Amino acid sequence: MSRTSRAHDWPDERAETIAELAAAPLDLLIIGGGIVGAGIARDAAMRGLRTGLVERHDFAYGTSSRSSRLLHGGLRYLAQGRIGLVREASIEKRIVHDIAPHISAPLAFVFPTYRASPWAPWAHWKLAIGVRIYDWLCGGRNFGPSTSMRPEEVLEKLPGLRPEGLTGAVRYFDGFTSDARLVIDTLRSAARAGGLLVNHCRLEDARLARDHWVCAIRDVLTDRQHEVAARAVVNATGPWSEGLCGSSIRLRLTKGVHLVIDRQRLPVPEAVVMTEDRRILFAIPWGQRVILGTTDTDYSGACEDVRVDPEDVRYILEIVNHAFPHAALSTQDVISTWAGLRPLIADPKGRPSDISRSHEIVTTRPGWWDVAGGKLTTYRLMAEQTIDRVEAYLERPRTECRTALEPLLPRQEVIGSGLLPPDPAPDVVAHYCQREWAVHLDDVMVRRAGWHYYCHDVEQIAANVCAWMGEGLGWDAARREMEMERYAAVVQADRAVTAGTARTEA
Repeated sequence: MSRTSRAHDWPDERAETIAELAAAPLDLLIIGGGIVGAGIARDAAMRGLRTGLVERHDFAYGTSSRSSRLLHGGLRYLAQGRIGLVREASIEKRIVHDIAPHISAPLAFVFPTYRASPWAPWAHWKLAIGVRIYDWLCGGRNFGPSTSMRPEEVLEKLPGLRPEGLTGAVRYFDGFTSDARLVIDTLRSAARAGGLLVNHCRLEDARLARDHWVCAIRDVLTDRQHEVAARAVVNATGPWSEGLCGSSIRLRLTKGVHLVIDRQRLPVPEAVVMTEDRRILFAIPWGQRVILGTTDTDYSGACEDVRVDPEDVRYILEIVNHAFPHAALSTQDVISTWAGLRPLIADPKGRPSDISRSHEIVTTRPGWWDVAGGKLTTYRLMAEQTIDRVEAYLERPRTECRTALEPLLPRQEVIGSGLLPPDPAPDVVAHYCQREWAVHLDDVMVRRAGWHYYCHDVEQIAANVCAWMGEGLGWDAARREMEMERYAAVVQADRAVTAGTARTEA
């Protein structure tokens, strides 16, 4: 029976995991439970390292649940000459699809082209060549062949698209995923391989003592401090990386914002690429919804306080309404929003959208690595490269990395399609508590199930989920009220930027 087998025993099992972390020295302690930390934990545990991971918030709390949800090579990076980066990501997007088909689906993108203007800087002939190169960089294994489209074909597929000046389009393929679900399922795979994983547990201090690190961690839920020894430590905290216990990484944080609208308001059959100057935005179909985004602006505030601003909403809607003038979208159409930070390797020059998405794995002290940069698509490769270095440092015989070959989860452990929120039900919520480390109501509503972003009647769903979780986890009335208030603050933050938009039944 797994460490997370029964909801009502989960607090005790969590304490047992923390005690096991502190009981004997680890080979590797990972700080950060986003996609990079999860990938490193999975690879390390699968190679036989005694592996621990702690996350100060919930798993996938930061960037890893606030992305565009794309597995992509990065078509725009071709124009920047970053062929190696595109090739690397193009191979990885196929690998993720192969090991996690339940949370990955091919997605076609239509990229309309127009006569030159500030809104359309991309010439059709250049894009037609570019998408052919894009397919080639996938090693002939892209999700579908790229094609060129005539103006009449484009308007037949996208009837509401602006026709003036339209010169055609290119159609190419990338992949769609559920970012938070990818993190959780990767962590579940790590746990199956023996990884010791704890959320809501922060690193407070780390000091080098001879041949190992002594790390003070604090359980946020009990406010108890514990001491964990590890021969190696990886800082995989994303936007929080800079300055963590003397980290050498220097970041340039940029903010990406997304809006969710009803698909009836913009009934696109496939993803659509829209441009403003040389920035690219997407309209991405997501079941009965459409995701609009993203922005790319410098950010200097607290990582915990990244928010969608009214200006962000107006910017995205302006571009979408220019591309689809009859849609006439307004803030009243916005069902939900999210904002995340990209932890880019610092480069003070140039626009945020021009900064490379390459990653760095840096060690400046014995047994300590800072891993930063990269993107969702390349997380598995970042993990493989990191564990190769850790194994060399530990002077272990080189072991084979199997993360590109073995599925994340056995088929019988997959819940639903993974790409759309499941129907709310007591057994589904019990699963999130029993096997996926859910501690708070918002852990389920926002990151495990995604009902917060997808559903209209979130308050009623939250009330039901709170009751189900409370029964399973033994919450008293005061705890249930606290959880509802905590989640209400998340809902209020959404509504504040959309001018008081009310979520009512569609």
